[in-house]
Amino acid sequence: MKKEDRRLVRLTKICMVFPETSRNTHGSHAGFLVRKKTFGYFLNNHHGDGIVAVTCKVFPGDNTALIAAQPERFYMPELVACSYRLVAPKRLAAMVKVEA
Repeated sequence: MKKEDRRLVRLTKICMVFPETSRNTHGSHAGFLVRKKTFGYFLNNHHGDGIVAVTCKVFPGDNTALIAAQPERFYMPELVACSYRLVAPKRLAAMVKVEA
């Protein structure tokens, strides 16, 4: 059995603390869902592009600000928490605190 990517292991630990989160794995990729709505993806060499990325929902304009501030870095765990809160039902979203 192939050892799971350490970055996916770390992201899984972050995401699975959120209420009612599940993970779907597809090869070297994974999706994180609250109920049946996806709030984040782990993509490893998606379509052979050589890039490992975490994609998630953010408020309009946030991605532009983040890219301008740190163009070499696209991942921060806080983004996953915000994405979860944007997708989750209100009762579950209120259970997750996001640090500034």
